[in-house]
Amino acid sequence: MFTDTVLLSATTPFSYFPIVLQLIAALGFVGITMFATHFLGPKRKTSDKLVTFESGIEQQGNARQPVAIKYFLTAILFVLFDVEVIFFYPYAVNFRELGWEGFMAMLLFVAFFLGGFVYILKKGALKWED
Repeated sequence: MFTDTVLLSATTPFSYFPIVLQLIAALGFVGITMFATHFLGPKRKTSDKLVTFESGIEQQGNARQPVAIKYFLTAILFVLFDVEVIFFYPYAVNFRELGWEGFMAMLLFVAFFLGGFVYILKKGALKWED
């Protein structure tokens, strides 16, 4: 019984054999699939197949037209405040052990982000009118 646990807990190169085998199988599957689709698939290139297709909607204008920075700014702000919520989870799990010191740290954390949000509002970053 004791020797079985020692053999299972020892890290040997053979311990990595299942991982290497799975990696080889996955890479082999990808390679064979790419080879098969490239050489066995149909090769009929018609003018209809070479036209740019975007969700079934006819294209309008140039695709290289610059996009307003407001879209990117809104996305970045969403990610920023979304990630902030992730940091509440450890506090919620351990709030009794953290006591008042943890509560004050969390209030400071919230105040910091609320200050950033007020700054964003005052700068007009969320206004969509041009």
